Amino acid sequence: MIHASDAPATSNPTVYIQHHLHSLQIGDGFWTVNLDTMIVGVSLALVLVWVAYAIGRRPDPGTPSGLQNFIEMVVEFVETQIRDTFLGRPSALVGPVSFTIFAWVFLMNAMDFLPVDLIPKLVSMAGVEHFKVVPTTDPYTTFALSIAVFLLTFFYNLKMKGAANYFKGYLYHPFGKWLIPFNIFMTIVEEVAKPLSLALRLFGNMFAGELVFLLIALLPWWVLWIPGSVWAIFHILVVTLQAFIFMVLTVMYLNMAHEEPSH
Repeated sequence: MIHASDAPATSNPTVYIQHHLHSLQIGDGFWTVNLDTMIVGVSLALVLVWVAYAIGRRPDPGTPSGLQNFIEMVVEFVETQIRDTFLGRPSALVGPVSFTIFAWVFLMNAMDFLPVDLIPKLVSMAGVEHFKVVPTTDPYTTFALSIAVFLLTFFYNLKMKGAANYFKGYLYHPFGKWLIPFNIFMTIVEEVAKPLSLALRLFGNMFAGELVFLLIALLPWWVLWIPGSVWAIFHILVVTLQAFIFMVLTVMYLNMAHEEPSH
């Protein structure tokens, strides 16, 4: 019996696309875990940690390597965004968190540059039928990132403003003391919308990009390279821009949490 992954892509496009969009999973229902997302995401995080440790342990101020120059350029870029966004003085954690988010999301997005059939074909040799390579095309990944940002901003709201001042905003914002029930509802919606928009924006753009690559892969080989090359060049901007947007919005939310409460 021939599996869908063994058949030519053009023989059954629907099955081909569905096959590539299906995750390697264990568990049932609520306890389902997408193993491919975990494997790729954690592997990229370890690569990022190793590179940062290797560069930070023995930096060369005189003749820095190309990798050190690149890391320093990214760090300076993130620091510039923080300086431009924060009105006050951010905590020492904001910079490392922002850099980690930008670099990790970029690496996960950049997995989209690999040929769509490369990793699935390799893992299929080990008997693994499904394997999604781009973690940010999995909503579990984007929602986990956005919830982590939400919890961090919630912590800083309590730390910087105090519980009383923070929750007072739920009572009097945005319409004053005469519409407290409506204020509570509107503020809760506003707070929930932050992680929701973060997650859906990143997931939607990366999922659409992956789908376009799959559609291009269905084209005959003799025209494949033309749209593939054009979309790959455009997708470099998409991959970088989505990581940048996620990082900038995180910095903005942290800045809002650091703002002094008005009296």
